[in-house]
Amino acid sequence: MTSDEQPVESAPAAPSEPPPYRFDPDADAATILAEHDGLEDGTESGVTVTIAGRLMLRRGQGKLVFGVLQDGTGRIQLFAPAKTTPEFEAFGDLNLGDWIGVSGEVMKTRRGEVSVRVDSWSRLAEWQGTFPDKWHGLADVDTRYRQRYIDLWVNEDSRQRFVTRSKMVSSIRRFLDERSFLEVETPMLHPIPGGAHARPFTTHHNALDADLYLRIAPELYLKRLVVGGLERVYEIGRVFRNEGLSTRHNPEFTMLELYWAYADYTDCMVLVEELVSGLAVELTGSTTVAFGDREIDLAPPWRRATMLELIEEQTQLALDLAMDRDELAAIATDLGVEVKQSYGSGKLILEIYEKTTEAELWDPVFVIDYPKEVSPLSRDHRDKPGFTERFEAILGGRELCNGFTELIDPVEQLARFEAQSAEREAGDAEAMPIDHDYVRALEHGLPPTVGLGIGIDRLAMLLTGTTTIRDVVLFPTLRPETPATDPEPA
Repeated sequence: MTSDEQPVESAPAAPSEPPPYRFDPDADAATILAEHDGLEDGTESGVTVTIAGRLMLRRGQGKLVFGVLQDGTGRIQLFAPAKTTPEFEAFGDLNLGDWIGVSGEVMKTRRGEVSVRVDSWSRLAEWQGTFPDKWHGLADVDTRYRQRYIDLWVNEDSRQRFVTRSKMVSSIRRFLDERSFLEVETPMLHPIPGGAHARPFTTHHNALDADLYLRIAPELYLKRLVVGGLERVYEIGRVFRNEGLSTRHNPEFTMLELYWAYADYTDCMVLVEELVSGLAVELTGSTTVAFGDREIDLAPPWRRATMLELIEEQTQLALDLAMDRDELAAIATDLGVEVKQSYGSGKLILEIYEKTTEAELWDPVFVIDYPKEVSPLSRDHRDKPGFTERFEAILGGRELCNGFTELIDPVEQLARFEAQSAEREAGDAEAMPIDHDYVRALEHGLPPTVGLGIGIDRLAMLLTGTTTIRDVVLFPTLRPETPATDPEPA
């Protein structure tokens, strides 16, 4: 920010006033810059505007003060000569970070900077702390996550990530609405935790004197709606899983789940390709996105490969469900997998895959045909006994989504629930209990259906090129803040 304007004499101070109850800007930084870029250097436009935002930079040159105001669209220079600026000294003493409203003529300085002359101004809110370093933004990671209200103002990259995320969710809704999917809302408080293999959060309803669970997935309720005749439904909403914190996990996160009658998992994989590649083009301009220090090409078609094929490619081990369980357990142990007595062959194969293979899958691949043992809601594979018609999309070594042709047989579903319940009683807190009402719903007939779950946060990470979930969740769950000093005992 530079200028060669000459300082002028100070104007009489205007009376100080408290912050107004409202303010009415009629312009924004981006529009002003775009509409007046063609002004000649050192000229005035004859156009008066009213803008509002934070004061991000300020520099005095005698009887002249320059500032930078930032609103939701960008930044613009303020030009405040002492001769015409009310309360000139007070304007020069504003805190960096103060919210201000300014009215004045649009002009361009002799050095070519489109500016708004400060003909009148008011402080809308005072920043009462220490403003972050004006050149380097807010670098402290812990402060960025705990005080997002600072991060969003001083870090442009952070603000743009959340703008991109918002646009992404809007685009997902348009994509599904155009394909005749109906957006619905299902309960967040569940009497029975179900729909995923995860530990729930428990709460208590006083009036009913009953324990309830924050939902770990909306799946079983959404499929009830398909039974009820809503043939294409989806929900974008929060789910809650009582798990640890990591670069990929937050205890509350956003999930897209959809259910599509008369389709199967092959149809759903095509839908995922179209959705994700289309979002990439819309939001980044290309199907190739930067992720970490590498790139991922999202252009369809994505590869389809079975879990067993991918394990063999990575380890040269030809595994199969027909192998002796103890042999599989020995292989798993040799590979560093912690083996539990309750693990069957299907679970052992999944553990081997997750230990050796998943993180190595960089380019988009649909990992298909999961063992039945680890897929309690998926329909049996039509050609491969012991497997189900299930897929996960893996990109950059991490899961993006999970989908499968839905199990529609109520007898088989009850049997799988009972197996899960036995695992739960044996100590697996993530195993699903029996949901008898869902089985009853299936008895009324669920047509051939495919289901899909996409982690919105992980999709936002992919499309913004960030490798930690905390950078795409506005208020991530954090460990309790440690006070700088312990309080004195009472």
